[in-house]
Amino acid sequence: MQRLTISLDDAMADEIDAFMAKNGYSNRSEAIRDLVRDALVRTSSKGVATQNCVAAVSYVYDFDGRDLALRLERAQHEHHDITISSMRTRLDHRHCMEVTLFRGSTERVRQIAENMIAEKGVRFGQINLVPMRADPSHHSHGEGGHHHHHDTPAL
Repeated sequence: MQRLTISLDDAMADEIDAFMAKNGYSNRSEAIRDLVRDALVRTSSKGVATQNCVAAVSYVYDFDGRDLALRLERAQHEHHDITISSMRTRLDHRHCMEVTLFRGSTERVRQIAENMIAEKGVRFGQINLVPMRADPSHHSHGEGGHHHHHDTPAL
């Protein structure tokens, strides 16, 4: 781990302290690490350099919009190998919010999520991507279970 020294104006330091208090951080280093990590994942074209990820993709859309709900559902079905789950809730008579969870290749998950958000009729969308790294240790569950490994968050 590297130690970095930064200078912040008083107003920004006060905002970080308020962020810490609001979110339960015990020190500035942890708060700043999480803020930087989040910014790097959001602003990088590839996110943190890992092959795999899990992602929550949330979007608000017009339910009555020219088969949009069907197109969004079809995109999930066509990518059933990386789609974990989806939940839809109605916000009013026309608008729905949907959250879809994906797990797989970072590049593929990002591409599918961006395509879904770009669909005509989607009013707002956001991708919350969590990079994953392969855990090299192999194990099995119970007697006769097959050996395998799990991906773990790369945080």
